Amino acid sequence: MSDFVEANTYERFEDGELDWDADIEKDGPDFILLPEGDYDFVVTDFERARFNGSDKMPPCNKAIVHLRIDTPEGMTIIRHQLLLHTKMEGMLCAFFTGIGMRKKGERLKMNWNAVIGSRGRAKIGVKTYEGKQYNEVKRFYEPAEQPAYQEQQTTFQAGKF
Repeated sequence: MSDFVEANTYERFEDGELDWDADIEKDGPDFILLPEGDYDFVVTDFERARFNGSDKMPPCNKAIVHLRIDTPEGMTIIRHQLLLHTKMEGMLCAFFTGIGMRKKGERLKMNWNAVIGSRGRAKIGVKTYEGKQYNEVKRFYEPAEQPAYQEQQTTFQAGKF
């Protein structure tokens, strides 16, 4: 049995790598510009990258988190950059607090591999750059306080569940 797909075979996998000669047909989602507001999100991915520096910030590492937001109009992904620099430590803390991996005021070792699948809520704004509008994260919210667990007293009653 051969370990490769013959050049003339067009095999389509449900979710995975495509052959160089594969047939494609599925259009990408239409771009959705969200109105300013508060939205729930899920972190679907992150990238490790490098920030080259600017007038206000020296070069440093950066994380680009992909935040999926589902709305009645459809789904959109916002790519949000987090600069790994002490000047931006407050935004890093807000992100990790917002996804529930840190409590306010707590010291935390950033674990980027654990952020995928995390959920949170953010204030989303609209930014205009070179004549085009984009969504951007204005701030991350702390998770809502959950009511304290109260042990429910149960008494046995025959035939009741």
